[in-house]
Amino acid sequence: MVEKVIPIRLDEGKGLTPSIPGQLIAANTSTKDTRGRPLRDLRISVTDRCNFRCTYCMPKEIFDKDYPYLSHSDLLSFEEITRLTTIFATLGVEKIRLTGGEPLLRKNLEVLVEMLSKIRTVAGKPLDLTLTTNGSILRKKAAALKAAGLHRLTISLDGLNDDIFKKMNDVDFPVTDVLDGIAAAQEAGFTNLKVNMVVKKGTNDQEIIGMAKHFKGSGVTLRFIEFMDVGSSNGWDMSQVLPSQEVANRINAIFPIEPIEANYPGEVAQRWRYVDGSGEIGFISSVTQTFCHECTRARISTDGQLYLCLFANEGFDFKTLLRSDRSDLEIANAIMSTWSARNDHYSEIRGSNTAGSNSSRKVEMSYIGG
Repeated sequence: MVEKVIPIRLDEGKGLTPSIPGQLIAANTSTKDTRGRPLRDLRISVTDRCNFRCTYCMPKEIFDKDYPYLSHSDLLSFEEITRLTTIFATLGVEKIRLTGGEPLLRKNLEVLVEMLSKIRTVAGKPLDLTLTTNGSILRKKAAALKAAGLHRLTISLDGLNDDIFKKMNDVDFPVTDVLDGIAAAQEAGFTNLKVNMVVKKGTNDQEIIGMAKHFKGSGVTLRFIEFMDVGSSNGWDMSQVLPSQEVANRINAIFPIEPIEANYPGEVAQRWRYVDGSGEIGFISSVTQTFCHECTRARISTDGQLYLCLFANEGFDFKTLLRSDRSDLEIANAIMSTWSARNDHYSEIRGSNTAGSNSSRKVEMSYIGG
């Protein structure tokens, strides 16, 4: 029986206190962590709520009607998110991904998108602004998001068989509605759409070929994600992990594929393409083929805690700084100080003493985004 846990927030709702150096320096893009990794990507969770109860993320037995979700006053406001993102941009961040929970449950999210779309990188370019969604209400939101300035979308979909998909989302939500959301995104003008499928061995791995066949030639990039030990409530077990190489082998036997180069340093997904030129697929293999050495990503939780790793068990409380009289320069220095001390490389040291262990609880994915 899994013990009920809430998203990890230390000190009665506050994370660790960020350190502001006594001697401030100008915000710059050269800060690297202890492993030489720069800060270039930021994921921002805008809500800890979701209308799905996927067994690998928000299992129903944990996230039930009595679950203590954050109150609205605990959440960062759109203005606070915009201010913090602007500061991160001065430090070299170029890519922003809005996540959740299910981010489209955050009321008027397109207003935040429009605010973020006005921020520029140090090179004077717009941020690469993207969002991950389960697609359940994308039909209602796609056009507004596009008009507000969102560049790209990633949709989560774990199978095409209705029975299997409903078993995965555990709220009886039909596949057809997600596919309709993808169609709505295309109609709104989104290109370079991505669909993420979490593969759980023995649960939905029989959907691999069907998913590949469906999206092959569609202009949508399908990506397969190994079932990960994120959080402490999803009952992760290594026996349920289907290695990406085996997924690739299954697809290659039906639809020949070949690897291609990454789009940019630190790209999470390994890129492959169909030999017949009918599209691209990807594999995210944080269990069997770790990519910690290239990770340039930080995460902001729904209530303003900065997490340096998806598998972290503690964050840094930037909400308090935002709601104090600290200047942007002071907050920028706190971020640089925090990042320069970063040493996270969980996937490289995953093992019997870490993965699935209750001795070191990890923050829930619904709290900081995937």
